[in-house]
Amino acid sequence: MRRHRVFSSKPLRDQARTTLSGDRGRYLTRVLRLARGAELVLFDGSGLEWPAVIEGLGRDRVELITGEATRPHRESPLALRLLQGVSRGERMDYAVQKATELGVHSIVPVLTRYGVVRLAGAQAEKRRRHWQEVAISACEQSGRCHIPAIAQPAALASVLAGLPADGPRWRLDPAGERALGQDAAPAADAIVTVLIGPEGGFDDSEARVTATAGFEVRTLGPRVLRTETAAAAVAAVLQARWGDLSPARG
Repeated sequence: MRRHRVFSSKPLRDQARTTLSGDRGRYLTRVLRLARGAELVLFDGSGLEWPAVIEGLGRDRVELITGEATRPHRESPLALRLLQGVSRGERMDYAVQKATELGVHSIVPVLTRYGVVRLAGAQAEKRRRHWQEVAISACEQSGRCHIPAIAQPAALASVLAGLPADGPRWRLDPAGERALGQDAAPAADAIVTVLIGPEGGFDDSEARVTATAGFEVRTLGPRVLRTETAAAAVAAVLQARWGDLSPARG
């Protein structure tokens, strides 16, 4: 029987007591209605996971004792950084969720001229925390033990200025002439960066800025995809080409 996987914001250790409260405590007690003695799997983002048994239950609180940690091999050898144009509501949630399930290394929400979403200050941080929680939930579901970092939403120029020179850079464009995934394999220690526009795409000045920053244009084919669909497609194509969806890796 498949055991529920639950994230712990507290660092975990072997053969120790720990407590889950708040939203996750409520989920276990009120939604799943788990009883004392139920078995779970816990992870804390360190790359390890622990079997755990419920020892006590409160209204919104679950007390557990952990077993011995294991280190599952569920992370892709391909480090993929997604620069995702911010889209409305559930579209952005979908992009973050599917990118996480497909093994993306990190996600940077990008604000552009044609994007319909405007974020700043406390509102931007609130959305970042929400997207980080979406990524955590996707890790719980998919079995990942490393949680992709969600950066603070920022304007395109600011994102490009702070981007490290650590691997190939590609910008998606339906009018591109070269398909994504047709390049030579990146170096083993490289981080591949892919930039996806929002619903309205990029204006001409933004396209020029990305070219100056070293981004080459790539396409996913002849059809125009929604921005959230493109996020999942990018991850799937590159994981199949160089990551852990590759047939060569079994």
